[in-house]
Amino acid sequence: MIILLHPQSTKPKNRRFPLAVLSMAAVLDGKEEYAIVDGNADPQPAMTIDRIVRESETTLLAVSVMPGPQMRAAIPLCREFRAKHPSIPIVWGGYFPSLYTDAALNARYVDFVVRGQGEDTFLELIEALRGNRKFNGIRGLSYKDDFGLHVHNAERPLRSPNDFPWLPYDRLPNAEKYILPTFLGRRTAVHQASIGCPFRCKFCGVVPIYQGRQRTETAERTAAVLCYLKQRFQIDAVQFYDNNFFLNESHTADLAERMTPLNLRWWAEGRIDSALRYSDETFRLLRRAGAAMIFFGAESGSDWVLEEMNKHVTTGQTLDLAAKIRRFGIIPEFSFVIGNPQNPEKDTRDTIRFIRRLKRINPDAEIIVQHYIPTPHPDGMYGKVEGKIEFPRTPEEWATDRWYNFTTRRDPNVAWLPRRLKRHIDNFELVINSRWPTIQDVHLPRWGRHMLTVLSSWRYSLGFYSAPFELKCAQRFVALRKPRLESL
Repeated sequence: MIILLHPQSTKPKNRRFPLAVLSMAAVLDGKEEYAIVDGNADPQPAMTIDRIVRESETTLLAVSVMPGPQMRAAIPLCREFRAKHPSIPIVWGGYFPSLYTDAALNARYVDFVVRGQGEDTFLELIEALRGNRKFNGIRGLSYKDDFGLHVHNAERPLRSPNDFPWLPYDRLPNAEKYILPTFLGRRTAVHQASIGCPFRCKFCGVVPIYQGRQRTETAERTAAVLCYLKQRFQIDAVQFYDNNFFLNESHTADLAERMTPLNLRWWAEGRIDSALRYSDETFRLLRRAGAAMIFFGAESGSDWVLEEMNKHVTTGQTLDLAAKIRRFGIIPEFSFVIGNPQNPEKDTRDTIRFIRRLKRINPDAEIIVQHYIPTPHPDGMYGKVEGKIEFPRTPEEWATDRWYNFTTRRDPNVAWLPRRLKRHIDNFELVINSRWPTIQDVHLPRWGRHMLTVLSSWRYSLGFYSAPFELKCAQRFVALRKPRLESL
């Protein structure tokens, strides 16, 4: 028996299909006995794991680990498992061990790390554990040798999602638990139609994992999966988890045509320059197909910062897209990473000014403000912060409040962002999100929305963001939802 563990990463109301462990389950289906344990749906995952071990011969614990809450939840589960079952190997996969491989392997309870796209690596690891092949020939695998030294095998080429089986949704205990209300609809599912991203933005943690590569499933397969989810779970909405959903216009138009009869509302991520090249007809197709909101990484209101980021997008393109997409009734969600290490004061000033200009062009545009946190990057970390930051060497250190707040951007606590400037950014975020509460907040009552708008209007009009005590006080009565923190 192989246990596929998805430690808790979010609140129950935000849980979605655990796509990472479902992807591993898909390649095991019909070949291996396995059980899925999801901490987002199972309030006592440790007890469930114990029961599985008692009732079957468990050969491997495979754990999916994202940075932040999920990594923090994985530690006690794996530590307890190792103490009880020291002979059963533990493998970590996902974004955290792919980015911080040595830190993961420094944990005594982690024996192997599967980096990046894991399906083939995982299957070959199982064969090696049975003695049918050697560990050193498995691409995408990192492990400890007999002397405890870390071994990192070569990268594995990226394969298309078309090469792998459909996800076995019905192998989830009570799969209905994952179909929940969102602003998109009463029964929202998730799907990932591609993997990776072909761009090399220097602030992005996707780049070191996929090395500027992307593979996309066919429009026919995506539509077929969504049709199945609609029939099986009666879904009326879907969130796409692709890093770059709108890479190719012809593919997008084909998919939109196929999705239109499904009558789904949906959200996805795209690039500003790619979408800006789309024809009006393609945008009309997207609207008819149910596109309600598209997330775009605008990143900065300064062209000099965008150039440093290797973003290959200009502020002018962002403004042009904001104006264009408004004509089609699709809401753009623009994300900004504020805090350029070379000149955080100017970056903050320019970006706030730019956001105000953006809102004048498209008042419906939603704004997400994030503090910049560096991640390892093959081309050098954005902002030339090498030597200015030393990442933790163990999962336990990553789980401390200091680094947990760094990972989740609650408080990055980096040397180049003065505390007063961080407060200014946070205050601006509070004011603009109160002035235009996100439509994604389905729980915010109309009176609460009106109250926040009235209280913040004068501040936004005057550009006065300091000491917003009345807005903080209002949140005792009305909890203002921040999309960037929704999973925490």
